[in-house]
Amino acid sequence: MAIYQHLDTFAGKAVADFQHEHQGEDAASIYGTAEKTLAGEPSSDAGDHAWRIGSWYEGPEFADVLQKFLDAPGAAAVTHLVVGYWGADYDEGAADPVRLLVDAADRLPSLRALFLGDIVMEQAEISWIEQSDITPLFGAFPLLEHLEVRGGLDLALRPFTSTVLKTLRFESGGLPRAVVRALGESDLPALEHLDLWLGVGNYGGDATVADLAPILGGGRLPSLRHLGLEDSEIQDELAAAVAGAPIVARLESLSLAMGVLTDRGAESLLSGQPLTHLTSLDLHHHYLTEPMADRVRAALPGVAVDLSEGHDAQDRWPYVAVSE
Repeated sequence: MAIYQHLDTFAGKAVADFQHEHQGEDAASIYGTAEKTLAGEPSSDAGDHAWRIGSWYEGPEFADVLQKFLDAPGAAAVTHLVVGYWGADYDEGAADPVRLLVDAADRLPSLRALFLGDIVMEQAEISWIEQSDITPLFGAFPLLEHLEVRGGLDLALRPFTSTVLKTLRFESGGLPRAVVRALGESDLPALEHLDLWLGVGNYGGDATVADLAPILGGGRLPSLRHLGLEDSEIQDELAAAVAGAPIVARLESLSLAMGVLTDRGAESLLSGQPLTHLTSLDLHHHYLTEPMADRVRAALPGVAVDLSEGHDAQDRWPYVAVSE
């Protein structure tokens, strides 16, 4: 599964494209969005939308686009920001968006939600998106409640504390082990929603079940209600770990989707702690046999179980949904 479309909504708000002067009337075509996509610049109603900023190949430097955005009359009122393409190491205008945002934090005092890397396949495969250490964002934006990051190349994170962060999502074809470990060592008392696309070893996804143990223990995540451990080659091992994980009892929804889940992993789930308290269990993109899929449905009659995108259980070369 490749990502072909830019976001049209983010964290509950419609996305509006910042109309950089070099874009003219072509913002929709540059971002690959529908004609109905809003475009302009933030003004008195800036908080009504999520604003997307970005450059494009051989376009203006991202730093210049950001500066023009910050100079707009309503920038200080922006609560939701979507960061698109900022260049790559083969571009003269490649930038470190985290450093630029942190340096400009006083210009974005209302920021509560940030998507870092709204970049589609036409611009860069997910495994090519070059990230950096995102830890400084939490200190620079003390109101940050919602963070989503796409891309795992050079992604780094150090243990941190946030008393306001509620949603944290990582979309990656390979999530580095060090990031997973740092999450496990972070104190996040308000976090309600956590999604990790763990990916594959060939693209840097080297986390193990042992690395996830502090997360599954839940000691630093007292408010967590949704957990997604997805897109993994070791989905069966994850299922076995989840089957006995203390954090599961307090969850409302669980996702083990997008990976190489087989009958062995499903058997672990059915043999482990009860899952009937869940409202939803997402297992889409799986390698279960039909009899096992039927057993899962029958065991969880009150749970919305997603078993779509089933693949041949005898496939010799099973694959995750997102890798390169």
